[in-house]
Amino acid sequence: MEKSDLIVNIIVTILAICSLLPLFWLVTNSFKPSAEIYKMPPDILPKSLYLDNYKELFSNQPALRWTFNSFLVSFVTTGLSVILSAAAAYAFAKLKFKGKNIIFAIFIASLMIPKETFIVPLFKIIVAFDWVDTYQALIVPNLATCFGVFMLKSFFETIPDSIRESAKLDGANEFTIFFKLMLPIAKPGIGALFILNFVTFWNDYMWQLLMARSKGMNTLTVGVAGLMQEISPNMGLKVAGAAIAAMPMIVIFVLFQKYFTKGITAGAVKE
Repeated sequence: MEKSDLIVNIIVTILAICSLLPLFWLVTNSFKPSAEIYKMPPDILPKSLYLDNYKELFSNQPALRWTFNSFLVSFVTTGLSVILSAAAAYAFAKLKFKGKNIIFAIFIASLMIPKETFIVPLFKIIVAFDWVDTYQALIVPNLATCFGVFMLKSFFETIPDSIRESAKLDGANEFTIFFKLMLPIAKPGIGALFILNFVTFWNDYMWQLLMARSKGMNTLTVGVAGLMQEISPNMGLKVAGAAIAAMPMIVIFVLFQKYFTKGITAGAVKE
């Protein structure tokens, strides 16, 4: 290993450790009573494994329902949005239809519009459908993601047209070509988009806060934020809630890491 590579590796390692320190501090503090969390100077590790924070979180708060809501909303929204994005990206990359370039330009332009600008009209639509405080309100408005279409279009463009043409000569229709040929080839990009979308929907706070009116419909993000706003000296309970909310994202990233690292770069270079 060259000296320059060694220096770069050391710097990257130090930065990685620094980025993990807040997570380490969050998890360790969740196993401390509130008095130890406020202690100065603080203890790096808890003196004993204090589990009352988690017991109180799941016994006195509907944390299990919040967790279920978060997983249901995040997985369903992510799965459907990835399928819709892949279908639209395939159409833009491989099919020929009138106005394709103009429509795709509109898609790209919409990425520059902040979500906050259309929350009010979107909220009025949800109220008109009488979907407030339902799973439909948390899932349906997030299904169409222009970023996913933009990202996957480059993956489908790298796939040779000869594959599609050969399948059509064998009698396959567009649905068969898309689901049985194109999707498996674009698996790295789909995996990367799955991670990005899952993290986005799991952390979505504003829209979930507007739509979930009852405490039982809250997701973990909204429920934990509510704990933070309560006037309570039990900081350990709040930290435990934040730790529970952070763990699934880490697990999802670890499980799909190989797809994420391949997907971010695989579609960047065209054959």
